[in-house]
Amino acid sequence: MTKPELIDFEALTFDVYGTLIDWESGMVAGLKPLTDALEADGRGLTRDQILEAHAFHESTQQRWTPGMRYRDLLPIVYKRLAEEWGLEITLADCIAYGKSVRDWPAFADSAGALQYLKQHYKLVVLSNVDNESFSHSLKKLGVEFDAVYTAEDVGSYKPEDRNFDYMLEKLDRLGVAKDKILHTAESMFHDHGPANKHGLTSCWIYRRHEQEGFGATMNPGEMPSYKFRFNSMADLAKAHQASLRGE
Repeated sequence: MTKPELIDFEALTFDVYGTLIDWESGMVAGLKPLTDALEADGRGLTRDQILEAHAFHESTQQRWTPGMRYRDLLPIVYKRLAEEWGLEITLADCIAYGKSVRDWPAFADSAGALQYLKQHYKLVVLSNVDNESFSHSLKKLGVEFDAVYTAEDVGSYKPEDRNFDYMLEKLDRLGVAKDKILHTAESMFHDHGPANKHGLTSCWIYRRHEQEGFGATMNPGEMPSYKFRFNSMADLAKAHQASLRGE
């Protein structure tokens, strides 16, 4: 079988948070009231320790309450972290963290790369987010997506099968065949594992290439496979340009 080329696909389906939006920086900023209190108490944590604790409580909460909107789920994550770290908080603190998604920054190259790729592909979102929170992120990304499928729409969170089944059913309705989809994401746990299971070709945007571990996502265990790997969205856009030139 010949190796696929980027120009072989009709649609890019994106994870957003971790791939297009720098959720790890957003999380770390939003958790500062907790981590500053730990630091003051002589119990400071590394950035990765903070993110890994968040990953555990977020992923387990998503499994227990799959129909809960992300902006309502994050306050529970904040509460669980405070309990784990032995810190006192208020309900208002938790709610404020749930609203912090609107402040999470886009990666510097996301908007430009998406604007270029929009000229060549349908762009589709498959994200573990609620629609209101995503509306704020969308303003930072500079394009209109051809379809947006959120956890709120589906009633569950990736890596659940039904999120991918939902996306594939809807894209088939739009005339996009599965073999013309390139699932483009950072998270091995949320995206590449289930993409493998569903027979999707995938592209790893390895934002954490200069760091160890999995950060704000759970360890996937056995590493999933992928057909393409780039360290940024800008690198993906450059590779597409090279593919067009036959390079």
